[in-house]
Amino acid sequence: MALVRMIYEETRCFPREETFGLTSQMRRAAVSIPCNIAEGQGRASRKDFRQFLAISRGSLLELETQLLIAEDLKLLRRSKRELLFEKTGELLRMLNALMKSMD
Repeated sequence: MALVRMIYEETRCFPREETFGLTSQMRRAAVSIPCNIAEGQGRASRKDFRQFLAISRGSLLELETQLLIAEDLKLLRRSKRELLFEKTGELLRMLNALMKSMD
C-alpha cells in the first residue's frame, strides 16, 4: 500500500494534460498490485491465487516501465524514480518468493 500512496503523491505533480494519460495509467497499475493479491487470496484454489500473483507481478513491471517513461518525459526526477524502483524491486522479490513457495 505504501507504493500506491507514493505513486499518488508523485503523480499529483504531473501536468494536468496527463490526468487521463500517464497519471491514470500509473495509478491504476499501482492499485492493481495489492488488489490482485487480495483477490487471489480470496480464491478457492492455490492455482487461482498463483495466477492473481502473476497478474500483480505484471502490473508491477508495467508500473516500472511507466516510471521510466515519466522520467524520460521529465515528469519525474531520476532520484524519485530510483526511490520508487527500490520499492518496486522489494515488492517484486516478495512476489517472486511467494510464487516460488507455491510450486
